[in-house]
Amino acid sequence: FHSGEREEKCIIEDVPSDTLVIGNYKVQRWDVHRQEFLESAPGLGMFVTVTTPSADVLLSKLYGPEGTFSFTSELSGEHIICLQSNSTRFVAFAGSKLRIHLDIRVGEHFLDESVVQAKDKVNEVNLRLEHIIEQIHHVSKEQNYEREREERFRKTSEETNSNILWWAIVQTLILLSIGIWQIKSLRDFFIAKKLV
Repeated sequence: FHSGEREEKCIIEDVPSDTLVIGNYKVQRWDVHRQEFLESAPGLGMFVTVTTPSADVLLSKLYGPEGTFSFTSELSGEHIICLQSNSTRFVAFAGSKLRIHLDIRVGEHFLDESVVQAKDKVNEVNLRLEHIIEQIHHVSKEQNYEREREERFRKTSEETNSNILWWAIVQTLILLSIGIWQIKSLRDFFIAKKLV
């Protein structure tokens, strides 16, 4: 995505609890003379801030023009990940455009390739089994989190349906009482005018 030099950009990631989130990013600065983005942005860093669903700051750190950040979610829900350059230029002069390449991986655990390439095949198989078991645990956590979300949504839908039913009953009672009142008022009016 593109961003202004002093502009903060945020994304929202829906993450289950106790899940590792890894983000890789790279910043490129627009070169006015070449009319293209430079391959790197020397001297430019990025502030990365991660906020939990309960508005607590989980991560707030300055990184370089290219880097990796990671955090483990404590709560399940929408985590807000914000990126902002550390440009020291005044806002009026900080007109450069930035291109930010961002890759976020949720719940991934990477295999150490040096261990995988070990000569001992038993260790390699054990390592791969541990990795598969870890992935199974992650999928199980993800499924539990989705079940919790579905249950919350179902409860909200049921409460809404119940409220709609009671609102319809209240409206019907109001209409009936207004109708009875109008009939009584007209009858009294006609009796007073001696039309009946």
